[in-house]
Amino acid sequence: MKNEKSDRRRSKERAAVRRETRGARGNRICGWHGGDRLVSATVAALLTAGLCTVPAFAAGDPIQVVNNLSSFIFGLIRAVGIILLGWGIVQVGMSLQSHDPSQRSNGFLTLAGGIVITFAREILDLIIG
Repeated sequence: MKNEKSDRRRSKERAAVRRETRGARGNRICGWHGGDRLVSATVAALLTAGLCTVPAFAAGDPIQVVNNLSSFIFGLIRAVGIILLGWGIVQVGMSLQSHDPSQRSNGFLTLAGGIVITFAREILDLIIG
């Protein structure tokens, strides 16, 4: 009997505390809830987008813009080709050390692929003429 009364009293006290910590619309006064997260995420995204803008220095001639983009992309392709070329040399060297013929063939294929990718622009210029 005594425990039931104390339990009821505790639950009433908890309910009173809950009522006191709620605002006018029923939200809790402290902490992050629903709309607050959405508003803060939106503000953070807009501030990031506004502060991280980079001006584009494009040439006036559209053909020059395309040529600049083309040279940039072929530079990236050449970098990937050089990386593959180096990895192919490493694979061939490791295969010669371990006497593994399958690793050796994979190394030579990677080496050949690296050479083709490195000189892709020149190969395309020869094909197109």
